[in-house]
Amino acid sequence: MAAKSEAEIAQEFAQAALSAAPVIILGSGASAAHGVPGMGGVAEHLCRAPLPPGWTAEEKAEWTSFLGQLKCGADLERALQAVRPTECQTRFITGVTREFLLPFDLAVLDLVLANRRTLPLTRLYRHLFDSTHTTIDVVTPNYDRLAEYAADAADVNTFTGFNYGYLQTWARTPKPRISVNGRQSRTVAIWKVHGSLDWFQDEANRIFGVRSALTVPRTHAHLMITPGIDKYRLTHGEPFRTIINCSDNALENASSYLCIGYGFNDEHVQTKLIERCDRDAIPLVVITKELTTTAKAFLTGGRCRRYLAIEKGAAGARAYMHDAPAGFDLDKPLWRLHEFLDHVIGTPA
Repeated sequence: MAAKSEAEIAQEFAQAALSAAPVIILGSGASAAHGVPGMGGVAEHLCRAPLPPGWTAEEKAEWTSFLGQLKCGADLERALQAVRPTECQTRFITGVTREFLLPFDLAVLDLVLANRRTLPLTRLYRHLFDSTHTTIDVVTPNYDRLAEYAADAADVNTFTGFNYGYLQTWARTPKPRISVNGRQSRTVAIWKVHGSLDWFQDEANRIFGVRSALTVPRTHAHLMITPGIDKYRLTHGEPFRTIINCSDNALENASSYLCIGYGFNDEHVQTKLIERCDRDAIPLVVITKELTTTAKAFLTGGRCRRYLAIEKGAAGARAYMHDAPAGFDLDKPLWRLHEFLDHVIGTPA
């Protein structure tokens, strides 16, 4: 019997990881594949955004310093870490960020309305639910709602920590316990550790979600945590404290992980994942256009004992595994989710 090729071994590893109903980690690359800009696009938009009236001279000076960081080549995270924005400025940044991203998010919804098979994530959900599993956990730092749209198109429920309705109140028990005819319904639990385009807090400090909201009163704060030093302070308040706890629980109890377009640059997402890959040798699959320096350092640093990572390559894709860290070529662009699914679970009927 002929020895298995590296490509065959990689395929079997990916199939085993998917059969274990992995926790899915969605990074900005997953959204970029559908036209939603990342933090680079947000940074460019902030440079062009007109300042609101009423800022003090100190606030204007701080903003000029922030823009200077961006113009010198710093990314948004480093630029915001180099300054100390006031609460007023933080609200301005989140407001401008939402205003910029929302049209791209809604454009994806338009595509899904026209064709419910638009998002390969929908197909992934359906495949994972073709089993006894009733809940799929998704962990993401993204603000957009691609994970929710994909679940809607798959005809399964979603739970993001909020109750149902047009005005979604914050759930007192943030657990996906959705039942139909006395049986637990298939539910995608989406833990958005940095908030969402449709989460808000009013002047009475009430937390709620409005998926249909295009504009909100000026007195309402957008519940989105932007990069920078405030990121760690703001996560101590609700709903973020609970959401991160739920995310940690999902990652702690996972049998495998599937990272899509995630660069391993966020401690709110990857801390538990790294611990379990090291301690319990949990299988990890990473697909992305380009592996970041941080991702490569983690994968080759000895703490991830069972992994498959796929990025864009000259032949189609380049793959790396725990027993093939130097990598090998694949003749198909398997770093794209739809191509990856075709290869691992078969082409759709």
